Amino acid sequence: MGVIFEPYVYIGGVYKHGLVIELLEDIGGYLVNKMVTLAEVTMDMMIPKDDVPLMEELAVSLLGALTKSPLTGVEIAVVSPTLASHHLPHSACDIAEYLRHPGAKTTMIGLARGMGRRVSLNDDYERRLINEHDIALFCLGSFKDCIVNKKTRLFEGIEVPIAATGGPANITVEELDGADAYIGNLGRRSHRMRSTDELNALDVMNDEVAKMVEKMREDLAKDPPAVLPARAMKEIENQVPEVMDSLAPSPLVLKMSGVRVKLPYSLFHERVRNVEFDEGPKLGDIADITESKMNGYILVQIKPKSEVGFEI
Repeated sequence: MGVIFEPYVYIGGVYKHGLVIELLEDIGGYLVNKMVTLAEVTMDMMIPKDDVPLMEELAVSLLGALTKSPLTGVEIAVVSPTLASHHLPHSACDIAEYLRHPGAKTTMIGLARGMGRRVSLNDDYERRLINEHDIALFCLGSFKDCIVNKKTRLFEGIEVPIAATGGPANITVEELDGADAYIGNLGRRSHRMRSTDELNALDVMNDEVAKMVEKMREDLAKDPPAVLPARAMKEIENQVPEVMDSLAPSPLVLKMSGVRVKLPYSLFHERVRNVEFDEGPKLGDIADITESKMNGYILVQIKPKSEVGFEI
């Protein structure tokens, strides 16, 4: 049985945080993301399960905090029916921000034709962009009839698991054809979410999404990717160093079974395809390298073990 990795986030002072990175490398873990703000550093990490106590001990000695982050390595599309002011600015932004707390990477997408009951629809480009993510979370409105009878049309053609939020609390997931989870008390807002009830609803949302991710990971473990996505991300960083010069936020985005590389596909896809592992295979041998619908970036989708016949 291979090494089991668990997602954690370290929050502490910038001073001596290099010791955390050194220990992570020594125990064979992976640094997913690092963000420095003034005197504080936040690091998302994949840590071997057996070595978590070592990292916890070091975090305590540095007066930092190491907490489990169930959404690390998950890319979520936060989808709003339109870019209009009554849909996008407040609730969708708060939802996207709150999902980042437990480690998720979020992409906000405003649909072009979801503004009315009769024309509520997403086009092929939008569907393909959403399907590049691990989960699609639709931020819906405040009227039950509209959500249940009309807005489910937005789920058509979406192949990834779907969560939906809305104002009514009395909607069941069975009433939403195509959705895997529904979270109420998160309808339209004309203000930022700050009240206790609103923050509690956001906590419920994170818990529901975390349950979805846990089930997805259980299913993925039955036929795992040919290489750990975190390892593929590390090799891309080492062998295609230009990615770290990208001005895009999070130049490398870890996904559940792949990596989004924020470099132009036309210029760098062959370099990414030729990334080589110590065991011999190249990334192009065990993954599909395609052009993303997001700004022409590179999308790496690692093939399952059953398809390539081995796991490294």
